Amino acid sequence: MEREDNTETVLCLSRDIASAFVAARRSGAAISHYPGAAPHDLASAYAIQDCAIALWEREIGGWKVGRINPPRDAELGADRLVGPAFSDAILTAGSDEPFPVFRGGFAAAEAEFMLRLAPQDGPLPTTPQEAMAWVDEVRIGIEIASSPYARINADGPCVTISDHGNNAGLLLGPLVPPSQWGGLDAVPVTLAIDGAEVGRATTATMLDGPFGAVAFLLANLIRRGFAIKPGWWVSSGAITGVHVVAPGSTVVAGFGELGSVEALIG
Repeated sequence: MEREDNTETVLCLSRDIASAFVAARRSGAAISHYPGAAPHDLASAYAIQDCAIALWEREIGGWKVGRINPPRDAELGADRLVGPAFSDAILTAGSDEPFPVFRGGFAAAEAEFMLRLAPQDGPLPTTPQEAMAWVDEVRIGIEIASSPYARINADGPCVTISDHGNNAGLLLGPLVPPSQWGGLDAVPVTLAIDGAEVGRATTATMLDGPFGAVAFLLANLIRRGFAIKPGWWVSSGAITGVHVVAPGSTVVAGFGELGSVEALIG
């Protein structure tokens, strides 16, 4: 009985925190304090995220993958985290529609490769090479990370996970030809805000790269009871870093000869 009561208490707390974040995101209003006892382990963090997903009447169109840096990766037993990207917040470059962010909350832009899932029969991929077969399209793009809670990243990865993984939208840019998928680590990536370059790197600095992010995501979702859907986009991780933006900012991510993509922050 004690174990059942404790489980119910944990579920209630998760629902309360999730409800607060969903209400803030629906209203667009910032919140000054974390709405409850902040989670300190992955199970608690994803329980809140799962509750929030259940509360929304929004279709999931993909997932963002982010990095958990040392020493927290060793403490938590994972070097990446994930969060949902809703279909109505996944835009295609050229639409000229600005990405709304939370005024008074947190807002950032990240240059990323976007990979579209094409689930296969058989066991889940465990390597980047195996994960490549589970992808049918790759694009260059930008993730917009934003939360009504300004300290979402400063308070650590479990807090980040608990509020939708700190995702507010994805921008899909030009296609990457399949012949170049194996050479993504060699692509020079830059990110500029209002004309000033703020980051430059390659995916060689990103653990086992974009396809490794796909393998991580798939295992994470299956453990949490999600059925993998074809067509889901995977925002595979910040390449040049997480760069703070503000309403009115213009963000341009460059991917060498693959082209560039531009986002307006609303």
